[in-house]
Amino acid sequence: MELQILACGLLLLLTSLTAPVLQKLPVSTAMIYLAAGVAIGPLGLRWLDVDVVGRAGLVETLAEIAVLVSLFVTGLKIDARVSRAKWRVALRLASLTMALTIAAMTVLGHLLLGLPWGLALVLAATLAPTDPVLAADIQVRDAEDRDALRFGLSGEAGLNDGTAFPFVLLGLGLMGLHDIGAVGWRWFGVDVLWAVALGVATGWVVGYVVGSAAARFQSWRPDVEPLSEFIAVGSIAASFGAAQLAGGYGFLAVFVTGLGLRHALARPAAKTDATVENVSSVLQFNGQLERIVEFVLVIVVGAALARINWSWPLLLFAAVSLLLIRPCLVALTVRDDVISVRQRRLMGWFGIRGIGSVYYLAYAIHHGVSGAEAATLASVVLAVVAISIVLHGISVTPLMASYERRQRRERPASKRPREPVP
Repeated sequence: MELQILACGLLLLLTSLTAPVLQKLPVSTAMIYLAAGVAIGPLGLRWLDVDVVGRAGLVETLAEIAVLVSLFVTGLKIDARVSRAKWRVALRLASLTMALTIAAMTVLGHLLLGLPWGLALVLAATLAPTDPVLAADIQVRDAEDRDALRFGLSGEAGLNDGTAFPFVLLGLGLMGLHDIGAVGWRWFGVDVLWAVALGVATGWVVGYVVGSAAARFQSWRPDVEPLSEFIAVGSIAASFGAAQLAGGYGFLAVFVTGLGLRHALARPAAKTDATVENVSSVLQFNGQLERIVEFVLVIVVGAALARINWSWPLLLFAAVSLLLIRPCLVALTVRDDVISVRQRRLMGWFGIRGIGSVYYLAYAIHHGVSGAEAATLASVVLAVVAISIVLHGISVTPLMASYERRQRRERPASKRPREPVP
């Protein structure tokens, strides 16, 4: 055990101290964590043997925490008052694009992997949402970041972890593991309309009330910091718990809570230097918590790769899903003047799969998928997540650096920073 603790400590120190260097290299921290997981797993030193199927409950809890924190951070960084055109892109990615992706991957899973339709749908819905945890390098940096590419990917990642849930439940229903009603009426009425609407409403109310209260207290006592890390954690717990108890989607509620809180604090009466500083402190704390859970879960994924039943159909499924289905469907569905051709291509490529897919995998197993079906589901999901971490980790730094250079060159002179007067 002492060796394992030492190895984890050295890995954390290595990634922290070399972070400025890693930001310039085609290597992501997730890739390092994944390699570390493989190294200490059954394929390497055999310090850690992870059975995702057998420990689905624990994996589900860890992944849920990571996704919740990441969704709140993403919502808090986004300015809810951004143009409708940019919101329309994010909504289209999280709804139409994702629904078509699920349909295409369901057919692919049935025909290529020989899965029953219900299990193929569960697999597709598990892998369809993009990940808010591993996609920090391509998301908005703060509320002042209005870049259409970053905003679209951030909004999509924040929304589709909630909008994918109905399709997971539909797949479980087709397998006889969830009540979808006759001809799917209960699924559409309760799991789609009610749960989505309630998740959005609960999240907005909690976020706006907390943000307004924090701003009011700040105006009364400027020397007190009302928006602390405990307020952030409390907001996440309150919105998630309230939405889940009422039958809504907690993931969607937590993301919208971050949006509502940011919107309340962005009002002229509430926007002060103190509140801006407090928000930055909360983002830093939650970002650190997010990275710690990411560290644990990606190592778990790396160690679990030893249990994957690798095959050519599995590799072909991963290749078609990541390299063909996502880029083609984004090119087909995202047609808007606010998005350039270059931005649309990058949106199509950066469909990062990660911790969100691990959560849905563990959820499906924990809620009835078992035996050979659970083993197959775990193999495909973990393989696609690992391949996504490597492919997107290698490409994110050079592609985003090139994108930023092009954006700076093409930015109108009126929007460029003024040169200092000598």
